[in-house]
Amino acid sequence: MSEPVLELRGIEKGYKLGKPGEVRVLRGADLTIRRGEVVALVAPSGAGKSTLLHIAGLLDTPNGGEVRIGGEEMSRLSDRRRTAVRRSEVGFIYQFHHLLPEFSAAENVILPQLANGTGQAAAAARAADLLSRVGIADRVDHRPAALSGGEQQRVAFCRALANQPKLLLADEPTGNLDPETSERVFATLMDVVRETGLSALIATHNLELAARMDRVVRLDAGRITVAG
Repeated sequence: MSEPVLELRGIEKGYKLGKPGEVRVLRGADLTIRRGEVVALVAPSGAGKSTLLHIAGLLDTPNGGEVRIGGEEMSRLSDRRRTAVRRSEVGFIYQFHHLLPEFSAAENVILPQLANGTGQAAAAARAADLLSRVGIADRVDHRPAALSGGEQQRVAFCRALANQPKLLLADEPTGNLDPETSERVFATLMDVVRETGLSALIATHNLELAARMDRVVRLDAGRITVAG
């Protein structure tokens, strides 16, 4: 059995909303994702799947429990080291692409590499390769406003993969697209994930898409269970 890439152990998370006490979102959530495994996360609206993904991706911190990436417990690291892990080990795709509007498709994929210390030439070559893989090699010089919704999301995929992460986290990555475009974009995403051997946790409301992944888990009442 392959080694775990992501381990969530007893994750607790609550928020104070200006009243006594707190709203508990996660209540001892446990999840392990192994190398090369693609896991679908399904949950009712408001169940906390975005919170879970943000904690897994080191964008938020839990109130309790452990996050391990590559076997290393993240809470023991300095803020600087956690930032370095997030940049190099984790790729994140959102429902909305969040591309930088003043930069071209290629530049949006190059910039995170430069921030991670990659040289300009290598970053440009990596961006060109990724954008070609997702079928938009002829659109690399276009800014986001000149791209379709599906093309923008493909650029966002490439940006998430730019630093060759071990773990991909995606929060409803096709939720803002029409069904036909959603299918094409999802197929592209899965092809690239399989080709690169990534581990992935993909939150989706689309049960048909979820069924095409290796495993489906459900977040409900703050805990993760096998979807049934």
